[in-house]
Amino acid sequence: MIWVNDFWTLTDIPKWLKHARGSEDYLGFSDIIFPLFLFLVGLSIPYTIERRKKKGNSNVSIAKHIFIRFLSLLLIGVYMLNFETVHHESILIGKCFWEILMAIAVMLIWMYWKRSPIPEKWHRIFQLVGFLILIYLAMIYKGGADGTMSMKIQWWGILGLIGWAYGFNALVFLFSKGRLVFMTSIYIILNLLVLLSHTDLLPKLPASLKYLSIIYSGSIPAFTTAGILTTLLFKKLQSGTLNRIPIVLTGIGILHIIYGILLRPYWGISKSQGTPSWLAICIGIGIISFVVLYVLFDLKGKKDWAKIIAPAGTATLMCYLILYLAYPIGQLTGIKLPQILNTGIIGLIGSMIFSLLIVVLVGWFEKKGYKLKL
Repeated sequence: MIWVNDFWTLTDIPKWLKHARGSEDYLGFSDIIFPLFLFLVGLSIPYTIERRKKKGNSNVSIAKHIFIRFLSLLLIGVYMLNFETVHHESILIGKCFWEILMAIAVMLIWMYWKRSPIPEKWHRIFQLVGFLILIYLAMIYKGGADGTMSMKIQWWGILGLIGWAYGFNALVFLFSKGRLVFMTSIYIILNLLVLLSHTDLLPKLPASLKYLSIIYSGSIPAFTTAGILTTLLFKKLQSGTLNRIPIVLTGIGILHIIYGILLRPYWGISKSQGTPSWLAICIGIGIISFVVLYVLFDLKGKKDWAKIIAPAGTATLMCYLILYLAYPIGQLTGIKLPQILNTGIIGLIGSMIFSLLIVVLVGWFEKKGYKLKL
C-alpha cells in the first residue's frame, strides 16, 4: 500500500504496476491493493469479535466499539479527502502545514495512550488538543480550483470507504451471530447489487439516503464480506482434514476469477467504475493469496522472513499516516533525490526501500509504546 502510493513520485515505470485510467478496461497492480485491504478487514472480523466475546463483552458493547471505529474512519477519511483539494495560495498556513497538522491531530486523538510511557494525566489533554486542531483546520480550510470551497463530504476517501465496509459487515456479522448461511446470503445480495448498478434496473437512492450509496452499490462492502466468508470456511475446514483447506479455498478463488473473466466483455474490468469483473477477479486473487500465505506460514512454518514488515499489520494506520508527515516535510525542506533515483527500476527499488523504512520506523515507535488504535 505504501509502495504503490509512492508511485506518483516516479517516472518511467511499467504501466502494469500503475492504476488504470478511469474509462480504461484494464487491471493494474495498484488496482488490486485496495480491494485486498478490504478483503483483509473481512478476514479479521470474525476473530476480533470472537476475542471480544471471550473477554466477556456484550453484543451492545461490541456494537458500540464498532460504531465508534466506523465514525473515526469516516472523520479521518473526510479530512484526508479534503486535503487533496486544498488551495495552497488561499489557505492561511499553506497546504503542507495543513497536512502536517492533520496528521498530528489524528495521532493525538487516536494514539493508544494507555500503552504509552506518557503519564495518564496528559492523555485527555492530548486528545482535546487533537480535536481542537481538527476544528481549526476545518475553519481555515479553503479548497477547489480558486479557493472558494469549504470542507465538505465530496466522497468518503479511502479510509472512509474502509469504514463503511467495516461498519456494515462487522454489525451484520455480530447480530447474525456469524452464521455462514446468512453471511453467504449477504454476499450474494451485494454481488447482485453490483450487477444491477451497471444496468438500468437498479432504482436510484433518494437524496436523503445518498450517504448509504457505498453499501447500495455493493462492491466496497462485498470485498469485506468475502473476507468474512473465507475465514468462516477456513474455520469450518479446520475441524476436518487440514489438507482440504488449500484445495477448497483455491477452487473457490479460481471460480471467482473465471466468473470475473466471463463478465469482463459486458462492462470491462475497472476499479474506477467498480465493475463486477473487477470485484470477482480481485476477490479470487485475495482468496488464493490467503491460501498461499496459509501454506507458507502455518503449514511450512516459513514466517521469520516477514518479521520486518510485521508493523504493517499490527500498526497499519500509523504506517499509512506517516506518509502525511513524510511528503510535506520533504516538500518544505526541499529535499529531493536525483532524478535518476526516481526513474524506472532504480526508482521502484528506491521506493520499496522507502516503504520498508516507513514500516521499520513505525515498528520502532510501536516498541516504544506509541501506536494508533481506533
